[in-house]
Amino acid sequence: MTILVCGSLAFDTIMGFEGRFAEQILPSQLHILNVSFLVPGLRRDFGGCAGNIAYGLRQLGSAVAPLAMVGNDARDYLERLEAMGVDTTHIGVTDQGYTAQAMIMTDRDNNQITAFHPGAMSLAHENPVPARQDIVLGIISPDGREAMLSHARQLHDAGIPFVFDPGQGLPMFNGDELRQFIDLASWVTVNDYEGQMLCDRTGLSLDLIAARVRGLVVTLGEQGCDVWEDGQRVRLPGVTAREVVDPTGCGDAFRAALLHGLAQGWSLRQGAELGNRIGASKIASRGGQNYCFSL
Repeated sequence: MTILVCGSLAFDTIMGFEGRFAEQILPSQLHILNVSFLVPGLRRDFGGCAGNIAYGLRQLGSAVAPLAMVGNDARDYLERLEAMGVDTTHIGVTDQGYTAQAMIMTDRDNNQITAFHPGAMSLAHENPVPARQDIVLGIISPDGREAMLSHARQLHDAGIPFVFDPGQGLPMFNGDELRQFIDLASWVTVNDYEGQMLCDRTGLSLDLIAARVRGLVVTLGEQGCDVWEDGQRVRLPGVTAREVVDPTGCGDAFRAALLHGLAQGWSLRQGAELGNRIGASKIASRGGQNYCFSL
């Protein structure tokens, strides 16, 4: 019983600037901006939505196979996934570019400047959903635009129920495309900001979106989440973290728990409750794949 995770694999380079961006950038000179920041703190993490979700699923003991594209610089990442027991059969490797990379600089006030290079992710549509009898569930998480569109259609045509999780990829799609995703999907998950954007672009309220799928989850950070199932909305309170260190990957950890629960035949509410717990565990560690969680 395998969960197919369609999405990105990426390297995250995190740089810490000890000052404030606002003190280094002159608003009146933005048209000739030329600045440099000294970043004493630097770390490189394994990331990408598919990688983070796969990590969470393995923490929970679920079998998982990412569907993604990487460059020829990803050997260490692939070896790491294999060591965790992740099925890497459907991770394509291309010589046409680097693995997707995010370069994130954070100042002392937690303001961030991010540069994202999609690299091999742009070719993810060339890697189709595999024909496997053991794949019982899937998720469409942020990836290349064409990959998200084609993989959603392929999962639906194969009769594989899936979660639509547009995340930061949501702005790539217009209202018609987003409505199509919703109609193909079995469940939809968004955070509160993405939920508002989804409503604005589709012209549908959250109640109407929930009526078109088996269930809808809107995460609310430390406040927990709202769950729509069987026509009813329930607010599930958040779980207090022992320490707040880094929110990177919290949403992916939540979705891993949700997928694990759905694959076990749990209700959406039960999966979301576990999601709140694992999210609180993840936020106490740096990076998207460095926390430990056990049922």
